[in-house]
Amino acid sequence: MSKIRAAVIGCGGIANGKHLPALAALKDRVEVVAFCDIVEDRAQKACKEYGTPDAKVYTDYKELLKDASIDTVHVCTPNRSHSFISIDAMEAGKHVICEKPMAKTYADAKAMYECSLRTGKILTIGYQNRYRKDSMFIKKLCKDGELGDVYYAKAHAIRRRGVPTWGVFLNEYEQGGGPLIDIGTHALDLTLWCMDNYKPKAVLGTAFKKLGDQKETGNPWADWNRDEFTVEDSAFGMIVMEDGATVQLESSWALNTLDVREAQTTLCGTKAGVDMIGGVRINGVKFNKQYVMTPDLAGQGVAFFDAAGGDEPHVVELSVFLNAVEGKGELVVKPEQALMVTRLLEAIYESSATGKAVYFDED
Repeated sequence: MSKIRAAVIGCGGIANGKHLPALAALKDRVEVVAFCDIVEDRAQKACKEYGTPDAKVYTDYKELLKDASIDTVHVCTPNRSHSFISIDAMEAGKHVICEKPMAKTYADAKAMYECSLRTGKILTIGYQNRYRKDSMFIKKLCKDGELGDVYYAKAHAIRRRGVPTWGVFLNEYEQGGGPLIDIGTHALDLTLWCMDNYKPKAVLGTAFKKLGDQKETGNPWADWNRDEFTVEDSAFGMIVMEDGATVQLESSWALNTLDVREAQTTLCGTKAGVDMIGGVRINGVKFNKQYVMTPDLAGQGVAFFDAAGGDEPHVVELSVFLNAVEGKGELVVKPEQALMVTRLLEAIYESSATGKAVYFDED
């Protein structure tokens, strides 16, 4: 069987840290035949390391999309361009895996989703934390009803100091926000997926820029440029679902706290609860006694996804996408789910800006 022919648009940090290594790990199934970046040297470097001998390099993604032999496109650009690049790729007949978040705005994300429906092309979003062993174990607990009715949850994305000082992370125009849209999006996606609850009723949010103007930052990636710091340094939201279930979302790049947790969830149900502190901790009551159980996730367990391609989340993510492209399996990260994550993130920002709760129609 011939290999899937892939292209990568955006050859920066997330492409080199996640997408390209995953493509290399699955080189028996997929080959990278095109690379695009506005900085040609970055595309050339990626091509030399990961491309086929005849792979091509572009600085204009629209020229890349003219290649009819390309099957799939990885969109690894700043948030602002996720939407129009993904739409153009699907219109050109390509299946798309786009980095998180789905888009800078809900309107842009909705346009992506509608394009996928219109063209029949597969669209998925890079929420690779779903494929971690602890995440998959908790999802199975929820799916099998082990927690009962999950009515309260926390989505954790807290760094004490961890402001990214490279790329355009601090640029509101390019990214749409700071830690909320950058890492809060992972925590919210993970929480909603485990709960399988995507019907919000109301959102109340606050966003702060309290530490971004400080000089002595203590930041492990060097002091940030205060003039370039145009986004929040922390943001928080409370989401109430139609059935009354409540989710608290916390996110920060810089916050004076020792309660540091990132891309984690805490779920509280009528039968039991679970968190991700030190692995997976399940708590409940049995024989009128409180208990805490910590399953060993190191060994072999349930095969959550067929032909997953190993244990590394980014490799599993790509394998699931390739399975869907080949008609051998379903997506795990569905575009309509990622669309709701973006809608909720935007509602938190809107609520913070207006000082009022955002209410959703019951449609």
